[in-house]
Amino acid sequence: MVGATLFAHWPALSARALTFDDGQYLTENLLVQRPSWASAGRFLREVLKPSTVGGYYQPLAMISLMLDYAAAGRPDNLRPFHRTSLILHAANTVLVIVLLYMLFGQPLVAAMVGLLFGVHPMTVETIPWIGERKTLLAAFFALWCLIAYVRYARRPGWKLYATCLVLYVLALMSKPISTPLPVVMLLMDFWPLHRLNKRTVLEKIPLLAISVIFGAITVISQGRSAGLEMPTQYPASRIPLILCHNIVFYLYKIVWPSHLTSHYPFPRPLDLSDPMILAGVIGTCILIPALLISLRWTRALLTGWLIFFVAIFPTMGVLGFTIVIASDKYAYLPSVGLLIILAWLLERIWSGGTATGRVVRQAGTVAVVVVAAGLLANGTRHYLAYWQTTAALYDHMLELAPNAYQLYNDRANAYNDGDYDRVIRACNRAIELKPDYAFAYNNRGNAYKDLREFERAIQDYDKAISLKPDYADAYYDRANAYNDMGDFGQAIRDYTRAIELKPDFAKAYSNRGISYGNMRDLDQAIRDYTRAVDLKPDYVEAYSNRGNAYRSKGDFGQAIRDYTKAIELKPDFAKAYSNRGNAYNDMHDYDQAIRDYTTAIELKPDFAEAHNNRGNAYNDIRDFDRAILDYGKAIELRPDYAEAYYNRANTFSDMGDLGRAIRDYTKAIELKSDYADAYSNRAIAHFYLKEYEKAWADVRMARRLGATPPPDLINALTGATGRSE
Repeated sequence: MVGATLFAHWPALSARALTFDDGQYLTENLLVQRPSWASAGRFLREVLKPSTVGGYYQPLAMISLMLDYAAAGRPDNLRPFHRTSLILHAANTVLVIVLLYMLFGQPLVAAMVGLLFGVHPMTVETIPWIGERKTLLAAFFALWCLIAYVRYARRPGWKLYATCLVLYVLALMSKPISTPLPVVMLLMDFWPLHRLNKRTVLEKIPLLAISVIFGAITVISQGRSAGLEMPTQYPASRIPLILCHNIVFYLYKIVWPSHLTSHYPFPRPLDLSDPMILAGVIGTCILIPALLISLRWTRALLTGWLIFFVAIFPTMGVLGFTIVIASDKYAYLPSVGLLIILAWLLERIWSGGTATGRVVRQAGTVAVVVVAAGLLANGTRHYLAYWQTTAALYDHMLELAPNAYQLYNDRANAYNDGDYDRVIRACNRAIELKPDYAFAYNNRGNAYKDLREFERAIQDYDKAISLKPDYADAYYDRANAYNDMGDFGQAIRDYTRAIELKPDFAKAYSNRGISYGNMRDLDQAIRDYTRAVDLKPDYVEAYSNRGNAYRSKGDFGQAIRDYTKAIELKPDFAKAYSNRGNAYNDMHDYDQAIRDYTTAIELKPDFAEAHNNRGNAYNDIRDFDRAILDYGKAIELRPDYAEAYYNRANTFSDMGDLGRAIRDYTKAIELKSDYADAYSNRAIAHFYLKEYEKAWADVRMARRLGATPPPDLINALTGATGRSE
């Protein structure tokens, strides 16, 4: 059974999709990215207002993800996370089998039902969805808790009861979906344990007290960190309609798991005019009486369904905490109630009747289960194909929910870099569907910024902030736009506001450091880079940027240490090698500089800047031929690279090839009209060619741009022309 489960879900290991809240759980969670006792302590201590994940208290799930990060899990290497999740799902499958065996005493029946659970497509999203580690971990402890409870029910003892309490708390610390477990135990006392009485009710009081405490924690933390909508905020008919819809919806999806998605939007309008709402009401009106009537023959059907309903009730929409009406993951643990019904039914088929007919029934049952498992496993692998990339996943969800504005916004994030037109179209559609959707304005602003349409970008950021004044990312993104525009003061103000709203915003500290560096406040820049790496010790860009600041201060030793740290953290970080080469070049260690530039080029053959920098090093050791080759390669890679033309011109000048030097200085000036040094050096070349008027013209332009041409050149020109300017 475990093998079949692993086979069905094996494609999850290669899934690369990131969705919905995975940013909070992984890509933007600094505590997950900083595995330590301190990070674990914060996850455990932040009870009523988690700071890194909006929502409820779930420290064990977060610590679990942190451990996967320590085992080399990264946003670009999700396999360690998926591996752990797949192991947990396989373990949960085994626990389901053990629980059903303990309840009905039929190992093969339990194994068949567990097989159907293990390969079912409704379990898919708990594995490749990083943020759903909490569902798997909570189910793991909850199933152990139920197993311990069944043992306790049959052989009471304080050790087993204490074990139940501990496992229940661990489940709640993984995800509060386990809150109804004491009621589930009472239902199991009614059937199949047949021990419901006053004593069994009283023994649940400690468990119920724990559930009340964690329930209160969940409501408070959800309200404080992510928002919570109360039933009184909506018409009185809303809750009954949602309950009816979901009662039928989940049963339908479990029996016929087609068109599965991670986004089932609320019907608009939410009334009987929607076919699914109408079907839910009619189906519920048929189901409930039928279950009550079934009590005349068996407790199994009603009790199993009640276990499912009670377990899934916290997610049924009475308290609003999500943008979807239902979700496959919500049914993961509650499905145990339906599995109990199925196990009871198969056990009756398996054991009933005459011995002769029993063999036929058993063979037929096995055949039906094997075929069903094969079909379910095929559906699971088919659904997992959508999880291989973020783009494919969102395309699939949008195909099933074409009017879901949130999906258009998230889909915009998934487009490849440079596909700005599609990003803007997706954001436009999201805004069209929901004009006050701050996130779509911010994402569209990012696209306009990357297109260097700064006025439009700022307008969108302003709109996003006006709609959501506590939107730290919008301040950060607007700061990036101001930084690109050269308005470093405004950029610093926005970075500062982002940090006030999100104190552990490492990227904001690092980028504010860049702005301070551009304003030549290198000490403050270094302080910001240091804060960034304190918050995120593997922040390679911050180490590299701090190295740049130290280099600008002339502290080449510290600069080299920072570049080296960045390289240790990211051995293929070509830019850090190039920057370290610059520092060695400044120290006149040209051999080491050339080695670093060469490594940068090997790592990134189209790295024009590294070719240019290596050309400078070759020029400094008078290896002009190699310098010219590197400058030429840099220009080939970046035809608008003014500095490479300027540097090649200097080398031609050193070689005495003044004509080619002048042509390169001229090209540099065409590309960068305010290139004062190029004017000044071209003036020298013109002087040596006795083109004195052209030399004077370049001197005048260099002065106009704020440069001071060499005094020797001015004296020589004055002597040659008999005049000074």
